[in-house]
Amino acid sequence: MSERPIGVFDSGIGGLTTVIELRSILPCEDIIYLGDTARVPYGTRSRETVVRYARQDFEFLKKLGVKFIIAACGTVSSVIASEKGFDDGCLGVIAPAAEAACRSTKNGRIGVIATGASVRSGSYERLIKNIMPGAEIISKACPMFVPLVENGYFARGCIPAETIAREYLEPLRARGIDTLILGCTHYPLLKDIISDIFGDGVKLISSGAEAANSAEKYLEKNGLLNKKNTPGDIRMFCTDSPELFRENAEHFIDLEGITVEKCDL
Repeated sequence: MSERPIGVFDSGIGGLTTVIELRSILPCEDIIYLGDTARVPYGTRSRETVVRYARQDFEFLKKLGVKFIIAACGTVSSVIASEKGFDDGCLGVIAPAAEAACRSTKNGRIGVIATGASVRSGSYERLIKNIMPGAEIISKACPMFVPLVENGYFARGCIPAETIAREYLEPLRARGIDTLILGCTHYPLLKDIISDIFGDGVKLISSGAEAANSAEKYLEKNGLLNKKNTPGDIRMFCTDSPELFRENAEHFIDLEGITVEKCDL
């Protein structure tokens, strides 16, 4: 048992989709969230820059005494697996999502949408091929999705979001995929729009939700679950304006009673 908090970080507010899942399955856990909003998005940066940012995020949370860290960012997850310094107490979002997609697909055609950096890394393709060598993987970078979400443009009926989504996603629909990995934790906020494009025949896999499920298994296996019977606390940090962070985040998560603090990395 451990009452130390779980740490979660992302380039912006997208990782809060993982926090929502954690609160659902592990309601007694304390959570510390870091959104590096001053440098969002990570997906347009070089590998070297992403690694440097990730180390700073990681070290910030470690100094706050977290027992486990979720890199709730597909871009970060695509690079840290091969980097030294990210120990076993850090989970990315790519492996859990790849495993879930392989369990889901019936026809072996799996779509992946992610940031440009994640797509260039080939991380999803490698993991899926290791699990299912015969799978056909169709990947698509969707660079405008993160800015749309960060600025609150993600609800069904939002014409800019729907127009951009159709341009990105119609080629994947035409390839007959039956499973689609939302390879960035911002993307579940566009789930209604994405579902309208693909219809009920395509299973959407949320990388953040799958990471939260994997975190529960890790904590249980290592005796780190919080056994208290009261709801956990949430602390949030961002590297830019807390007011803007709160304004954007409250479109999809209740922040009543939660403070958002500005921090330096």
